[in-house]
Amino acid sequence: MALKTPVSIVAIESLSALGMGREKVWATYLSHRHGIEERSFPGEKAWVAPISEDYKDSIEEVRRSQSHYRKLDETVLFALAVSRMAAHSARWKKNGNFGINIGSSRGATGIFESHHRQFIKEGSTSPWTSPATTLGNISSWVAHDMQTSGPEISHSITCSTALHALLNGVAWILGGMADRFLVGGSEAPLTPFTVAQMKALKIYAKAGGPFPCRALDLKKDENTMVLGEGAAMACLQAGDSPDSLALIDGIGYATEILESSVSISTEADCFQRSMQMAMGDLHSSQVDAVVMHAPGTIKGDESEFRAVHKVFGPDVPLLTSNKWMTGHTLGASGMLSVEMAVLMLQHQVFIPLPYTGEKPKAKNLNRILVNAVGFGGNAVSILLKRPR
Repeated sequence: MALKTPVSIVAIESLSALGMGREKVWATYLSHRHGIEERSFPGEKAWVAPISEDYKDSIEEVRRSQSHYRKLDETVLFALAVSRMAAHSARWKKNGNFGINIGSSRGATGIFESHHRQFIKEGSTSPWTSPATTLGNISSWVAHDMQTSGPEISHSITCSTALHALLNGVAWILGGMADRFLVGGSEAPLTPFTVAQMKALKIYAKAGGPFPCRALDLKKDENTMVLGEGAAMACLQAGDSPDSLALIDGIGYATEILESSVSISTEADCFQRSMQMAMGDLHSSQVDAVVMHAPGTIKGDESEFRAVHKVFGPDVPLLTSNKWMTGHTLGASGMLSVEMAVLMLQHQVFIPLPYTGEKPKAKNLNRILVNAVGFGGNAVSILLKRPR
C-alpha cells in the first residue's frame, strides 16, 4: 500500500562481510568483491560469509563495555554495536523516547549450542542459559543499552524478520503511537549445528570457484546458498525529514500455502501480492530497480524471478541481489538489502551481479523495491523513494 504520509529512513548502518559503516559498505559494493570463504566445522567444511577480523575488536569492545554483556551471544553483541552506530548517525541520544523492534531468525544459536553441550555432558546448565537465549534477548538488551522509554518488540519470522520489523515500525509511526523507531535484524549463525541444518536441506553451496554463491544466476545447475553473519539497523522517523536518506513510499506483505517446508510456489504468489501491494496504483515503469531476496537456490531464485515478470510485464526493472557478497544472513538479510537500495539511491549508481559481466554504473534511480521472504511463505516488499 502506498503511504499517504511518508516515513523517512534517517540513518541505516550495518555489520556484515561487506564491512561496517556506510562508507566502507559502499566501497565494498563498488569493488565487486565478495566476503565468502571456506571454513572448517566439525566433520566438514562449508562456505560462509563471516564479518572481517578487522571488526572483531569492535564487538569485543561492546562485550567489555558492561559486565552483563560478557555472557551475551554474538547475535546480541552485533545488534548492540550496529544500533549504537545507527542512533549516532541519526543523532538520537540515550534516554530518548523511541521504539525498538529487532528480530532474528535463529537467535542466540552460539550460546544455545554451548549450553546444550554442557547439559548433555554434565546434566546441568548455567542459570544464564534461559535469559541469554530467549527471543526477546536482542531488543531488550538494545533498549537497556540505549536507556529508551519507548516500546521494545522482538520477533522471528525467519528470513523476512528484519523487513517485518520495518513494517511494525511504520505501523506504530503511522498509528500515532511513536514518532521514531529503530528497526532491524541480527544473526550469528556460523555455528556447527546451524550450518548442519542448512546442509540437511540440500540447498547449501558445494562448489567454490570465483563466486560460491550465485544468487539470481538462473543458469546455475545446483543450489548455492551460503550462510552469512551480521546485523543491520535503520532509524525511522515520521514525515519527510530533511535528514532523510530515503523515503518509505509503499509497503506490502503476503503469505501463501506452502508447497514444502522450505520453498514457495513456482511463481512466488506471495511475492506477486506483496510487490503489487507495495506499489499500489504506481505504474510498473516507475520502479527503477528491485533488490531481490534471491538466496542462491535454484527454485527460490527462479520463482521470485517469475513473480517479478508477472508483476512488471514489459517494464521489468533492473534486478540485483547482495547475497553473492554477504551470504544469506537470515533474519538480518532484508535490512542489508534495504541498505543496498538506500546506498544506490543516494549515490545514483546501480550495483549489478558480477556474472553478467556488468560493472557498477551511474543510473537514474528514483524508486527501488526491496524483497524478502522466509520459510513459511512470509513475503515482504518495501518501496523506497529517493528524497527530494
